[in-house]
Amino acid sequence: MARLPESDPAVASIERAMVAIRRSQQRRRLARAASGQVPRGVPPAVIAVVDALDELASRGVDAPTVGDVAGAMQSDPSRASRAVAQAVEAGLVRRSADQEDGRRSCLELTARGRTLIEKVRASRRRFFAEATSSWSRGDREAFAALLTRFTTDLDALLGPDDED
Repeated sequence: MARLPESDPAVASIERAMVAIRRSQQRRRLARAASGQVPRGVPPAVIAVVDALDELASRGVDAPTVGDVAGAMQSDPSRASRAVAQAVEAGLVRRSADQEDGRRSCLELTARGRTLIEKVRASRRRFFAEATSSWSRGDREAFAALLTRFTTDLDALLGPDDED
């Protein structure tokens, strides 16, 4: 892979855009945009677990474990385990023994968890639809393809996050 110079204007624009995205996440603007969908008192880590289980299901992962959730969340297993315990306590996730290995616990969204993630996803999509409402369909499609490619390449470059 060719290495681009750090002074490339496009790389500088990407860096500025990523900082702006990070700032908006830190201020939890997107979380506030979806806040009407999240029950009061449900911590962001629990929503991350529900998101991760939804993502794993969409990828065809059958009977995901805490380790699978940790990988999807890009978090360490102990942090993911605590968040999963909170999600179970909140009634959003069900834990059951693996039929093939009773020492393993499998996780699944409860009906309440599925309803919550559907509402949160719909709220996020409305937010992003509004943010891109002045764009052409082609621009949205190109952005979606490039952003997906970028996050995939960024994840491959960064690897797992061991500091979470």
